[in-house]
Amino acid sequence: MDKGTLGAISTVLVAIAFAAVCWWAFSPKRKKRFEEDANLPFADEPNEREKQTEKNTPSTDDVARRN
Repeated sequence: MDKGTLGAISTVLVAIAFAAVCWWAFSPKRKKRFEEDANLPFADEPNEREKQTEKNTPSTDDVARRN
């Protein structure tokens, strides 16, 4: 085998691997999982309504100090 043949074989293998990764990533049965994973960075942050409730609700330390 010469360099040209090895280059052609490696190009075909890389193209097959690329097609397989694209098929895996865009498969409809994985869509829900990827949507959930996309929202992971926001999972620890409370939404705006919870933030407002926390501001208006006294903590247990505040209640203990008043009594």
